[in-house]
Amino acid sequence: MSVNEGISQVKRPLPHTKLHRNSISPAVLVCGDPQRATRIAEFLDNVSLIAEWREYRTLTGTFDGFPVTVCSHGIGAPGAAIAFEELIAAGARQIIRVGTCGGIMPAVDSGVLVIAEAAVQYTGYGRQIMPPNYPAVADLHLTLALEQAARTKKRPFHTGIVLTTDAFYKGIPAPHLPDYHQMAAAHVLAVEMECAALFLIGRLRQIRTAAILAADGNVLHRAEDMDTFDPHRDIVRQTIDDAIQIALQALKNHGPE
Repeated sequence: MSVNEGISQVKRPLPHTKLHRNSISPAVLVCGDPQRATRIAEFLDNVSLIAEWREYRTLTGTFDGFPVTVCSHGIGAPGAAIAFEELIAAGARQIIRVGTCGGIMPAVDSGVLVIAEAAVQYTGYGRQIMPPNYPAVADLHLTLALEQAARTKKRPFHTGIVLTTDAFYKGIPAPHLPDYHQMAAAHVLAVEMECAALFLIGRLRQIRTAAILAADGNVLHRAEDMDTFDPHRDIVRQTIDDAIQIALQALKNHGPE
């Protein structure tokens, strides 16, 4: 694997995560919410908080004796990309995102697990780091490890393509914006906000990346004013816990590079 070329080699802490180089495990789980990072750490032994700055909370521990680092990345591609880049600079070689998504296909609704093979890019970030037609694709081996861990847990899941977008709340409709009905016709499973950035950075920096997502609803079923949207229901929390356990097992099964 190549050394991260996006950040110069310096001895001071990395500027946004406050991580030091070679201070983390090669196997990393990332999530949006700092509180979810703390929740993931509850599945680990020998946990220590190694850095916390802005939205980036980083902890390290062991899962069945296997070293794992956990880091929150906030919401949206640009901020998440900073976390991914600095994690790689600090020693990450495998990164799995454990997150949430909104279903697009009818079968993907609250409580459903999605394993993302690739992401349709509706983000500004991707166009700034790679050619516009470059595909945002997860690592095959790490994705297969997620699938195998889910099967071992006997947890149903869907594997396929997700949509990564920058906007959570709707604005004025425009031709250049994603049409969820068209995405459904193209069999795009769900929408979220960070996978494309993770997959692109993984290819650019030559590390393995993957993602497992818990659906917290379906965007084609959701009320336009979103008054009914609640991502904190028990069914969503349990699905996130399932995704965490599957991702940890996948990292352990995959093993070090």
